[in-house]
Amino acid sequence: MSTVAPTTIVAAGAVCFRLVDGKARVLLIHREHHGDVSLPKGKVDPGESTPQTAVREIREETGYRVALGAPLGTAEYVMPGGRDKIVHYWAAEVTDDAVAEAGRFTPNSEVAAIEWVSIEKARAKLTYERDAEVLDRFADRVASGAARTFALVALRHAKTTSPGDWSGSDATRPLLPQGRRQAKSIAPGIAAWAPQRLISSTAARCLATLEPVSALTRVGVKQSDSISQDAFDRHDDDVAGVVAKRLKKRVPAVFCTHAPVLPEIVRQIAVGTVGGHRLDLRRASSLSPGEYTVLHVSCSDAALVAVETHGPVL
Repeated sequence: MSTVAPTTIVAAGAVCFRLVDGKARVLLIHREHHGDVSLPKGKVDPGESTPQTAVREIREETGYRVALGAPLGTAEYVMPGGRDKIVHYWAAEVTDDAVAEAGRFTPNSEVAAIEWVSIEKARAKLTYERDAEVLDRFADRVASGAARTFALVALRHAKTTSPGDWSGSDATRPLLPQGRRQAKSIAPGIAAWAPQRLISSTAARCLATLEPVSALTRVGVKQSDSISQDAFDRHDDDVAGVVAKRLKKRVPAVFCTHAPVLPEIVRQIAVGTVGGHRLDLRRASSLSPGEYTVLHVSCSDAALVAVETHGPVL
């Protein structure tokens, strides 16, 4: 996560794509009031994270409900009025179900028309070079077979009552009011990757941190002592086994656990993926309460494609 000046406009969007007969087609939007052709994106609303914004804006502008894939970096430029703007981009596959749900596109206040085209045609049609540069990054992913990815999220539980203020066992320590606010804040961002499995340490603070995510995604939380701090301290955890199962299944998943366990979660993901062992992931596993790291793994060859870290927006 980077800090930007208060005057900077922050936005988020995606290269929305479909794979048709093995070839990628990407979504362009035509904005009549701007007279341009661009990628779907929009400004971050107060209290939103950038992943949450990207999903919301795509839904509002195109009608498609998407889950994010791996990040594609940012586009930074100066607005006509002189303010700086930074746009965060991800890849986002539009599934057949999403197309069927959206139905026929209806022009709205933001977008006059949408268009599915090949990457080559998209590059020629885009109005702005900055959008073309983002598209080129996506094209590199397609060329390497890494367009489709699944997200593994390593989440540290939110702010918790300190041991000195709690008379019960460590595993029963509850979230503080600040922690409950953190858990609620991060839930829409984590939901942007549409996790299909929510795996929590058996500690009450981890279970409570995942409750808002579970409510948004309608995915139940599975408790696992194998990633608990108690088991880790006793050296009878099974972090390796839990992570290996999720890598084998290749569907988006969240692991909610404790600060001492997080480095092992991230390390097991790294060693279980192609190229992961070459990356310095110390920041990815050194998380404050309520922060989470998203590790993006290629569906085709289990390569570690990208890593990003987010946290509460309060």
